[in-house]
Amino acid sequence: MHSQKKTLAACYIGYIVQAISINVPPVLFIIFQEDFGITFEQLGRLVLITFLVQMLVDVVMAKLIAKTGYRAPSVVAHILAAIGFGMLAVAPNLFAGHVYGGLVLAACIYAVGCGLIEVLISPIVQGLSFEEKGPAMSLLHSFYCWGQLGAVLISTLLLLILGREHWQWIMAIWTLVPLVNVFLFWSAPLPKVEAGEEMGGLRRLFKNKLFWIAALIMVASGASEQAMSQWASLFAQKGLQLNKTLGDLAGPCFFALLMGVGRMLYGIKGARLNIKNMLTICGLLCIACYLTVVFSPWPMLSLLACGICGLSVSLMWPGTLVIAADALPSAGTALFALMAMGGDIGCSAGPWLTGFVSDAAAESQWLLDKTGMEAEQVALRAGLLAAIVFPVMLVILVRRIGRKRKET
Repeated sequence: MHSQKKTLAACYIGYIVQAISINVPPVLFIIFQEDFGITFEQLGRLVLITFLVQMLVDVVMAKLIAKTGYRAPSVVAHILAAIGFGMLAVAPNLFAGHVYGGLVLAACIYAVGCGLIEVLISPIVQGLSFEEKGPAMSLLHSFYCWGQLGAVLISTLLLLILGREHWQWIMAIWTLVPLVNVFLFWSAPLPKVEAGEEMGGLRRLFKNKLFWIAALIMVASGASEQAMSQWASLFAQKGLQLNKTLGDLAGPCFFALLMGVGRMLYGIKGARLNIKNMLTICGLLCIACYLTVVFSPWPMLSLLACGICGLSVSLMWPGTLVIAADALPSAGTALFALMAMGGDIGCSAGPWLTGFVSDAAAESQWLLDKTGMEAEQVALRAGLLAAIVFPVMLVILVRRIGRKRKET
């Protein structure tokens, strides 16, 4: 059990690395927009590219894990994450003529690393000797939330202390976290991958309707979470007219805090709860939060709803993994890789759709006249309203997977 603690520590830090890669760039979105002239759609596209790269990694690793084992790709993943963070820091200097291209290249590098982390960490924890996999998985995923909270909070405070003109130093500092985890994964004991488990069940998975429903729930989960998470900081500043520090603290930090609390509580009490019912409740609460954020005339109520949205999405990703693993117990690590792919599709689609609709709404004179708001306020509210399709989709599919399991 003592040896497992080192493995768990490495897995927890792995999720913190992933949280840094996903949540620190959005803190810098307003700098990218104002200093380099990057549009809402380009910012959304940057998130889209990041998660699409992770998705491709998920697909490839579903085939290769059985041959490589867990250790080598885990080490490589963290090296790539460190290189990507460093590249993001120097992108304006190396790509002075095309900063956006440099940001995309950096994002692709750390996305490969984080795609590896995503597809490896869950099956590693699943392979350890815990009786209650669901709560253990939720506790693992709570470290993503604590990583998100810490990454946003520390980055915001460093921007305040150092000044926004020194944002590149912040990304340079974050490279230290994946570098530390390289050494942990190098020496931590890791479970073995059973030969043949990855590819043997892929065809059976693709023919199973439960798999496709679970995969679509993962898409909805990732989109519901990231559409709000990625745009919370910019929405608080542009949509609610708050200063950057307050916007970051009251937006993504509050979101991450409540998401972490939700996952931690399920990690402690989850064995007593019906995860399908909990996911339905979470989906309905998420819908209510999106509607409140978009339509509330009071900025503080919108911020409160943004934070509560973090609680509403807290069980979506780990809960769907538990449902999928329970419904398809013989699928092995391939299931986790394919579920991660579905989640990444959602994580890319949600923020991109929000950015795309925001840009379109900003150019709509009808909306501007109808609301009486400034263009950026109308734009971000319209973008987040479009993203409500994802929690609605989740609620419908969760109820559907329950009926399918009874039929089978």
